[in-house]
Amino acid sequence: MNDSPRYVQPKKATNFFNESVARLTRLGISVYGSRVLYVRGRKSGEWRSNPVNPLTVDGTRYLVAPRGTTQWVRNLRAADGTGELRIGRRVEPFRATEITDDDKPAVLRAYLKKWKWEVGVFFDGVDAKASEETLRGIAPGYPVFRLEPATVTR
Repeated sequence: MNDSPRYVQPKKATNFFNESVARLTRLGISVYGSRVLYVRGRKSGEWRSNPVNPLTVDGTRYLVAPRGTTQWVRNLRAADGTGELRIGRRVEPFRATEITDDDKPAVLRAYLKKWKWEVGVFFDGVDAKASEETLRGIAPGYPVFRLEPATVTR
C-alpha cells in the first residue's frame, strides 16, 4: 500500500494551458473565475505563483487542488495558510484553513459541477453526480482550503 500523498504530475499540455490562463489573469482577464495564487515558497521564502480556480459555495470561498498535494498545497501549508489571489492589479490577501475529508464532498461536487470541463481528467471518472460515499472515498486525495479575507501579507 502506498501511503504517499496523491500527486498528478502536469503534462506539457497542462503546463501550456496553466501558463496561458496565468498570463491572461495577470493582465486582468479572468478565465471563468480564474485567479493567480501567490504563496511564499516553503524553502526559499520567495513568492511563488500558480493559476487556480477559486470556488464559492454557500457564500464561502474555497481552493481545491485537483492534482493532489502539489507544490502550491505544500507551500500554503508551510505558510500557515497565508497567501494572495490576484487578477490584474487587484490583490486579495487571504488566510486559508484546510478542511477535513468529511467536509469535502459538497465542495468537491460543486467544484466538479463548475470545473469538470477543465479538471475532470484528474478525477478518474468521478463527476458531480457521484454518490456522497464516492466523493467521501476520494476526498483524502484532494486538498481543499476554506479562504477568509486577511490583511496584506507583504
